[in-house]
Amino acid sequence: MRAVPAPAAKAPRRRRGAGVREQRRLETRDRIVETAAELFAERGFDAVSVVEIAQRAGVVEKTVFNHFPVKEGLVLSTDPPVRAALLDAVARRPAGESAAAAAGTFVVGAMAQLGAPEAAEGVAAMARVVRGSRTLQVREREILGELTAALAAQIREETGAPAGAVEPELTASAVTALYGRLLELARDRVLAGVTGPELAAELRTAGRRGLSLLQFGLAGYAKRRW
Repeated sequence: MRAVPAPAAKAPRRRRGAGVREQRRLETRDRIVETAAELFAERGFDAVSVVEIAQRAGVVEKTVFNHFPVKEGLVLSTDPPVRAALLDAVARRPAGESAAAAAGTFVVGAMAQLGAPEAAEGVAAMARVVRGSRTLQVREREILGELTAALAAQIREETGAPAGAVEPELTASAVTALYGRLLELARDRVLAGVTGPELAAELRTAGRRGLSLLQFGLAGYAKRRW
């Protein structure tokens, strides 16, 4: 899931290894995202049209859709980086560690990073935009469901769980529920003015409590045996 960028203008960044054409494409994409963030912050997601975003960004509407096939993609990534990182953390866990422990530990660490002072503005902006739009709330739940399905599929494949076994989905659902709850806690606290080390500590404490529940109920399931 993408944090809404701060509306402040940024100097174009040169991507290492990108050709001139690719660099221009990436700069256009950045400009569209930043423009959308400004408009969403001003008026809310549902009140802003793609045509308006295109006009302010200095591109045609088709260009916006070339980069983002659906409007929701301007706020919520369809393939959030956290998905690949979470699945990798589970795949790389050491022998004797359960899937729930590996995934839960990753989630707690990732969410604690939202307490970084530089993350506060993006977290707050994201919270306001998402909570102000029923459409985005639905899409965010869908993305969380897709993450749950991907984690469950990985656990099912690794363990060879038979069709109909509930353990993979139960494990994955518990982990992503922890992720979702910590994300909402971070948003609540940032909007209340709590950031930095205080927020990071709160997220770690809450995350560890949740992780202990995962461990207590699921510690013996899907332990790596090699």
